[in-house]
Amino acid sequence: MDTKFLHQPAHPGKDGFILTHGAGGNANAPLLIELANALSDVGFTAVRYNLPFRQQRPFGPPRTASSAQDREGLKNEVAAMRRQVSGRIFLGGHSYGGRQSSMLCAGQPGLVDGLLLLSYPLHPPGKPDQLRTTHLPDLKTPTLFVHGTIDPFGSIEELESAQRLIPSKTKLLVVERAGHDLGFKGKSKRTELPGAILEAFKELIGENSGKSAAEL
Repeated sequence: MDTKFLHQPAHPGKDGFILTHGAGGNANAPLLIELANALSDVGFTAVRYNLPFRQQRPFGPPRTASSAQDREGLKNEVAAMRRQVSGRIFLGGHSYGGRQSSMLCAGQPGLVDGLLLLSYPLHPPGKPDQLRTTHLPDLKTPTLFVHGTIDPFGSIEELESAQRLIPSKTKLLVVERAGHDLGFKGKSKRTELPGAILEAFKELIGENSGKSAAEL
């Protein structure tokens, strides 16, 4: 399986954005493709990255022991992006990929300039007492959460409580009537969502990204 897919903008800006997938998917997830296209359209050099567990096995969830390797893979991809762009670097992931990205950033403050967490898996479905929040008080990276109102991995109220644990600037984009897939399931797509994510992310990290604020 390919390691990554590059979306090179026609008129490159200075910034780069790395996106990765959830436990059951890969870098060809429709949401990641649509989001990477939207990012490159406004000047970001965007990469869809297959985590090491997926590079090793085309199907199936990650094993517990693979999480450290997945974080190392993300760290290496950030280093590779730094050789491609001269500006800021942002990291984002869906579900498991977002969780590993946030854990990496909590352990290495300053690694990237902003974090995008799509459907953060706050707890296993039906097990709200098993919160995955231990690292959040150490997360000093500006973070945008994008979360559906019917996501079984965490309610909006639970996510808002988790947000308050993070000492850095955060923002929550609520997606009405969306589950863990954020409306991207099979051939179904929420075509307006990538644009809404870009707008919310611009508000989080400031105007000076991609091509220009006017084009975001």
